[in-house]
This record gives sequence, C-alpha cells and structure tokens, in this order.
Amino acid sequence: MSAFDTAVHTIQFLSADAVEKAGSGHPGTPMALAGITTELFTSTLRYNPQDPHWPNRDRFVLSCGHASMLLYSVLHLAGYDVSREDLMNFRQWDSKTPGHPEYGHTAGVETTTGPLGQGVGNAVGMALGSQLLAARFNTDQQELFNFRVFAIASDGDLMEGIASEAASIAGQLRLSNLVLIYDDNKITIDGTTEISFSEDVGKRFEAYGWQTTRVDGHNPAEVKKALDATKSATKPSLIIARTHIGIGCPTKQDTPSAHGSALGRDEINAAKKAAGWPLEEFLVPSEATAPFKARVQAVLPEYQAWQKNIAALTGERAALWKALANNEVPADLFAQLAAASDTKTDATRSSGSKVLQKAAELVPQLVSGAADLAGSTKTDLKGSPHIHAGNFAGRNIHFGVREHGMGAIANGLSLCGFVPVTSTFLIFSDYMRPSIRLSAMMKQRAAFVFTHDSIFVGEDGPTHQPIEQTGSLRMIPNLDVFRPADMLECAAAWGHTLSRKDGPTAILLTRQNLPALQRDPSFKNADVLNGAYIVSDATSPEVVLIATGSEVHVACEAKAQLEQAGKRVRVVSAPCLELFKRQPKSLQDAVLGTSGLRVSVEAGSTLTWGSIVGAGLSIGIDHFGASAPAELLAEKFGLVADSVTKRVLQSL
Repeated sequence: MSAFDTAVHTIQFLSADAVEKAGSGHPGTPMALAGITTELFTSTLRYNPQDPHWPNRDRFVLSCGHASMLLYSVLHLAGYDVSREDLMNFRQWDSKTPGHPEYGHTAGVETTTGPLGQGVGNAVGMALGSQLLAARFNTDQQELFNFRVFAIASDGDLMEGIASEAASIAGQLRLSNLVLIYDDNKITIDGTTEISFSEDVGKRFEAYGWQTTRVDGHNPAEVKKALDATKSATKPSLIIARTHIGIGCPTKQDTPSAHGSALGRDEINAAKKAAGWPLEEFLVPSEATAPFKARVQAVLPEYQAWQKNIAALTGERAALWKALANNEVPADLFAQLAAASDTKTDATRSSGSKVLQKAAELVPQLVSGAADLAGSTKTDLKGSPHIHAGNFAGRNIHFGVREHGMGAIANGLSLCGFVPVTSTFLIFSDYMRPSIRLSAMMKQRAAFVFTHDSIFVGEDGPTHQPIEQTGSLRMIPNLDVFRPADMLECAAAWGHTLSRKDGPTAILLTRQNLPALQRDPSFKNADVLNGAYIVSDATSPEVVLIATGSEVHVACEAKAQLEQAGKRVRVVSAPCLELFKRQPKSLQDAVLGTSGLRVSVEAGSTLTWGSIVGAGLSIGIDHFGASAPAELLAEKFGLVADSVTKRVLQSL
C-alpha cells in the first residue's frame, strides 16, 4: 500500500473510530472526502503547521463542518497541534476537537463552520481579502500576497441561499484564487438528494461566472489534474467531485445512515477488513504522515523567503502591514473622532457617516460595503474607488441585495486582518443574524451598521419598521450594540468598534434628524465610553429616565415637564448596554442611582430592559408599527414627551 493510500485509510478510519467512540457525529462524509483532502494537503496547499497563522498560507475551509473529523484527522497527519489523544476525545468536554470546527480553538481551523453555507461565504471573503492584500502590498518586483482559498462544500451547503449569494459575488468579482470543491455524494439526512435537490449545480455556477469541472472524487489522478487546472484560472473554480458517502462500508455506503450517526463497531471492522486495514482503533502508521511532511518541506523555502521580505518592508507599506498584522488603531482614536464632531441637528446615519470618513483616514485596514443601500446608509468611503474585478485597490464594496452573503464575506475579510464595515436597514439584520452570531463567537472585529433603526422609518410601514431587532441583537453574546443619540455618541460608537479586539459591534442609526444633546457642565467626552452616562442630573433624583438614540431628546423634554410637576429627574443616555454592564457596579450605581423610579424609553421592544429598570417602567413598542408620517407615529405610540410624562406620573 502506498504512503498516499495509507494516509487516506488513516483519515477514514480515524474518523469512523472517533465518531464511534463519541457515540455521535458524521463518519460517512470524512470517509468519502479523505482522498480529496489528502491530495489537496500533499500536492497543492501551501502551509506551515509550525506557524498556523502564516499570513500568506493557502486557506482550507471545511464548510460542511459536521464532517469535522476529516479536518481534525488531516491536521493531525500534517503536523498541527492536534494529537492522537485529541482525536480520541472528539466531541468531549474541553477537547480540541469539538463537534464542529471552531476558530481560535484548534490550530489549523481557519473559521468556525456550523450553519451550512457560512463557510462558502467565509471562503469568498478570504479570497477577496487575498486580492485586497495583493493590491496593497505587491509590486512588479515582489509578490508578497498570493494565497489561494480552497473550500469543501456539501449538498447542504449549496442548498442554503447564503452560498448562492456568496458564489454570485465571487463570480462578479472574478476571484480566480478561489476553489470550491463540491462533495456530490447524493445523500442527505432524509434520503437521497433526488427528493429535494435535483438541479444542475455546474450550470448554476457557470451562470454565476465560475469555471466548472467534474471528477471522480476517489480517483487521485483526476483530482490532482483538476486542482492543477485551477492555478491558471481567470475566474473562481468549482470542482464537482462524485463521491460515495461511507465508502467501503459493506451495508452503509451510499445510505443516509452513514451520514449523521455512528456506523457501529461491526460495520467499521468489516470496512477495515475489506481495505486490508488492522482492526486496531485510532491507528496512525508512521508512513501515513510522510506525504504531508514532504509537502511541508517543499513549501518551507517559500515560507522563509516570505518572512524575510515582509520584515524588509518600509514606509507606508510597513505601516499598513503593522496595522493589519496587529489589529492596531491609533491609541487616541476616540479623542480624534470626538474632536471632529459637531453639534448640528442631523440624522445619526449622516453624523455616523461623517465620523466614518474620519475613521477611515485613521484606520487604513477599514473597508466598507452595503447591500445596495450605500446612498441610504451613507457608508461609502469618500475618495476611494469601488472594488471590482481587476481593481482591488479600493475600499468600497458593492455587495448588491445580498445581506446573507455580505455578512459571511465580512467574516472572511476580518479573518484576513481587515476591519469590514457592512450596512443595510435594521429590519434586514435578521438576514445577517447567523453571520453576526459567528462573528461574535470568533471574536472578530467587524462593524455591522444598521440604519432606519425604528418605527420612525414612517410611511414604509410595519414591514420595514424594526420592533424586536434591537433587543434581539442585544441577546447575541459578545456583540456590542450601539444606538447613538448624536454625533458625539457616533464618535464613541466608532471609536469603540475600531478599538475593540475581542468581538464585533452593531451600530444602529436613525433615518430622521435629531437635535444635538445639551449635556451638564460636569460631562466629559470619555463618559460616553462607559456605555451609559448622565446627560442631565438632579439632586437626589426620584426618577431616572434612561433612553437610547432618538429617544434621549424625548427624555430630556419629559424631564422639563416632570420638573414643572415638582419631580426631581435625572436623564441617562445609554448608547451601549453591553458596555455599561461590563463597568464596575460602583460606576453603574453612580449613573443609575440606587433609589428612585427607573424608566427606560426606547422605540422598540421592551423585553431586554428588565435588568436595567428592575421593578421600574419600560416605555417602548411591543407590537408592529403602521404606515404613517413619523411624527404621527410618535404621538400615536406614546413616544413623545407628553406621553412619557403621563406614564411616569401614573407610575409614581
């Protein structure tokens, strides 16, 4: 048996043994894809297991993350920090081998893939990231960045709409450094693909602008020929590989039972015997690693030359690389953004845009895009061209009406060191939720800008008026949600977003104009970075009005009315509850007080305010909106000062 065949069988039976030991998992797909992955890692992919984060490494994305044992097995053979014991602890507490691959948890895992189709979008983002890096760092004399991105996708990945959106963008941009391998095994959990998925995938991708080819996924020569052909591609490549799920299993090959559950020890042993393989569990013959070691040695000179070349950078390229490689922004970023703020009456989407322009000057790794709404979200970076096929030097991305794909591509860009800004209306954040959730899980720095943030969209009506979206975003762990009330708070939102290194931020902005806040003389700009602060105070307040965004000025008006009624009132602006909740309790108590009626005022669901107001009062909207002018909606739905004052007095 050749070393290549030994490696293939090692991956197949490590996967089967690990799923069997865990009592759960997906053994059939790793068995089917073992040959393709071995070919990829031993003849094509450029990597260095001793430096898993080498910036110019080729990326491998397993979009069908349920087949995670395929990735863990090949990482083990390739020399990454994944031991045989780690494989034996598949899906167990605190192991390096969770049920689906997790970025930052296991060496060699490029992105967190769980929801199907997300990995395809991430791969498109990474391929775009490579092109952006090349445009910024390569010269006629030196090619610093040319990494390619290889992804494996299952039937399920390509059924999901997000993959279609991402593939369409990839074709539009002619990302020739992207190779997608489609595991055409014709089996899903419920049966054969004939029951739900009979389209011609190749023709679909050709229509997107991809080059396609078909191979026998179990024929190494065909696979290598197809991989080699992608090196000279002028567009993204799709390799449709016909495989047999659970290949070699006497009764479960090509059946749904090989997909989502353990095969059974008798079935595994029978497959091992048929392959001439010992029955020993978790067997890793030394010769199985030989092809991988040879590949690493072949790539090593290129790796060493790259390190020397990147260290020799000077001038603007060196400064940009330092910012990208280390996620660096100016230490005084917020101070500079705050200094550029004004006090004009304006919509926060406009104020936020002004801040964003200044931020883009200070953070060169920032790139921005919109889902065909840049004119409304105002997120175009002025003075920079739009990215398109053949010109990746710009900083603006036309994502088209593809919110799902936009979110996943943004995650791929952030994994390449860029700070992606995406934008659409808040109501469409639901389309992006899985991508935002994964960004938070991977602790990526990304800015998700959502404008038209409330019922004050007005005449567009309830289909376009967010109600539960703000609260829903706040429920995503590790996502900070900023809803600024004026330009200074927009500066704080962007300063925090771009300085943060452990997760993404959603910035929610108004369509309608808002007055600049009049703050107490004791206020300091840095107070905004606490997440909540006192706008207008009173001695021993008996009422604390806590508001966000467009409702802060309403709270200030209500304070004046309540004071006329003899009440002592403090107004607190809370642009980011997540940030505020991370502050020491002493600071929280200083802002909110320890007595008095707490009242939240926000044009949206009241569900997430309980931890702030306690037994107090939450004023908001817990029903759908209506089509009418914004001013009338505010009056009808109780979001004007008169209504707030009346509700507070009733509660007192």
